Amino acid sequence: MATVSNDVAIRKRTQIAKANRTMFIWIAIASALVGTAAVVSIFFAQKLIYTEKVLGEKQTTVSTLDSNLKVASELEKEIRALSANSALIASKASEGQQPLQVVLDALPSEANSLALGASLQQRLLTGISGDFTLESLQVDQVSGVEILSDDNSVDASGSETAANQITFSFGVVGDQAALRQVLQNLERSIRTIEVTTLTIEMSESSISMRVEGRAFYEPAKTIELQDKEVKP
Repeated sequence: MATVSNDVAIRKRTQIAKANRTMFIWIAIASALVGTAAVVSIFFAQKLIYTEKVLGEKQTTVSTLDSNLKVASELEKEIRALSANSALIASKASEGQQPLQVVLDALPSEANSLALGASLQQRLLTGISGDFTLESLQVDQVSGVEILSDDNSVDASGSETAANQITFSFGVVGDQAALRQVLQNLERSIRTIEVTTLTIEMSESSISMRVEGRAFYEPAKTIELQDKEVKP
């Protein structure tokens, strides 16, 4: 009887051990499946989020392009209107020049102080009738663009430097009519010129006038399509 009882007990233990192993295997398989499903779910969630980000950037690009196309049509109308502007046509430097070139000449894209100095000396302050003498003329180079700035650097683009302006000063001596003509020349200049200080001194024989002012320029803008990387 004892032997039979021992055999039954051994078989029960064996069955229990098999059942435990089977249960362990199924639990391991189920855990692996759950883990795999979780990893796959996270992967697809990340892909979905990334795809949404890409679609969002594409939609932003499309909106920008649509806006630019609408603005472009309005810009074309304004350019055509400027091309027929009588004031621009009358201000052309030569007969073959386009009227829009007057706008570009009025607000150049570079901080060229030498060109401004030449314009003042050879056009605005020359050919003055009557008693007239140009005593001094100084055009300052733009710091950080044409010469080194305080941090010993030169900005080749010339963007947003000193409000994009070139300062100048000159002194002249002459009669009243001559000095009036100088101011009229500055007013009629194609270049955008602002007089900041005007000093007039009179003597028994002549009138001296010192003018300080500034001219402006606008750095050229570059429009180009660019690739943007959307990071996951």
